[in-house]
Amino acid sequence: MRNRALMAAGLLTATLAACGSSEPERVVEQIVVREPGEPAASAVVEPAALEEPSDKVDLAALGEEAFQACTGCHNADPGGPSMAGPNLYGVVGRKAGAAADYPYSEALASSDIVWDYASLDRFLANPAGYVEGTSMVAGAVRNGEQRAAIVAYLASTSE
Repeated sequence: MRNRALMAAGLLTATLAACGSSEPERVVEQIVVREPGEPAASAVVEPAALEEPSDKVDLAALGEEAFQACTGCHNADPGGPSMAGPNLYGVVGRKAGAAADYPYSEALASSDIVWDYASLDRFLANPAGYVEGTSMVAGAVRNGEQRAAIVAYLASTSE
């Protein structure tokens, strides 16, 4: 019995050693100080960063995958029907509230927005904050990289 216990302890020790260091990761805190009156950093991705695709990453392909979370309400298929939300095929360059087969909120239909990288990024970050009164109350994309990818995907359907 004692040999079995020693063998089990040895195996456990070898298994834990194989997993790597037992030292806990250090947590690093960062404090950002800004001058009074200086605007806080924006969570919205800068348009220039959205317009310059990386050679290493196919942002539109990542965006197509990320857009799957939106397909419960939207599609981006050419000629596809609007659903709970409008069809977003060709949305970049289109005036907000202009798809003929969708009943937009008055707020969005009467806005002067023409969808581009920056306006889509701001809208996806906080729809009700960007267009007060919009009927899109769910679906904010908090992650800036995901938003950039989704916007790149939507832009690829507009070219």
